Amino acid sequence: MTQKPSVAVIGLGQMGSAMALRLNESEFDVIGWDIDPAVREQLAFQGVPVGASLADALKGRLCILSSLPNGLLVKECWLGRGGLVELADQGTTLIDLSTIEPSVMRRAAAHAYERGLKVLDCPVSGGPVEARAGKLVLIVGGEAGVIEQTLPLLNALGSTIRHTGDVGTAKVVKIINNTMAMGNLAVACEAFALGEACGVDTAVLFDVLSESGGRSMTFTKRFPPALKGDFEARFKLSLAEKDLGLGLAMAQDMGIPAPAATLVRGIFSQALAEGYGGKDAVALLAISRDRIRKALRK
Repeated sequence: MTQKPSVAVIGLGQMGSAMALRLNESEFDVIGWDIDPAVREQLAFQGVPVGASLADALKGRLCILSSLPNGLLVKECWLGRGGLVELADQGTTLIDLSTIEPSVMRRAAAHAYERGLKVLDCPVSGGPVEARAGKLVLIVGGEAGVIEQTLPLLNALGSTIRHTGDVGTAKVVKIINNTMAMGNLAVACEAFALGEACGVDTAVLFDVLSESGGRSMTFTKRFPPALKGDFEARFKLSLAEKDLGLGLAMAQDMGIPAPAATLVRGIFSQALAEGYGGKDAVALLAISRDRIRKALRK
């Protein structure tokens, strides 16, 4: 697949639509599909063709990308009646970019292989901004030969491609990555709010911490909008909590204790209960500030 392949993007949320737009701008023959007509219309308004049906979107496509919120939807989309595995042309490469259970990915791949389809497990690190710019980190599980065949597509989406092993291993790596990142973020939000409460200027605090040992990529990326009062979702807090749950489920399946991750998930679960699920994960900063203000008034 040395030429640019024809591509269908299934699931047009923040990430899927950003990738479809990126591929369209990179002169790929791309078509989108989402179960929500309003979402399809929005992408079409931005200049990317959308299918009249899922079958229409998949017809004749050499590569099919799926970007969906959870494992249940991936299972339904890939394996359900009239799903990707049933409708895709033989020889098509199915690439799932979702953050889901590795077991679901392996099961979906097994059914796809039975139909003569190729499969890549390809979650990403980065958000819609990186997707639009083609600067995602692509974490890829699958056969090296299939990765080589799809490099024109992968290179259009990501500036970094890392092969992790067989299908399913990329999901493991992504879940571990998000567990680490959200742990970093939870501590950073609490600590930063404490620094402000102790009288340090917010801008000075961020400037020093962004150059010091306590920084992380999550901190330097997510805090600048938050410090301007912008908590609009780039990575929803609800998705962060979901990914932490995936990490804990992997640990539980193996009988491995994960006390730190359990504590972090509890923090995110509480934030969900307080109504922050639709905000960016960095909304933990607003929660920490509020709790400190309440404590100081006592």
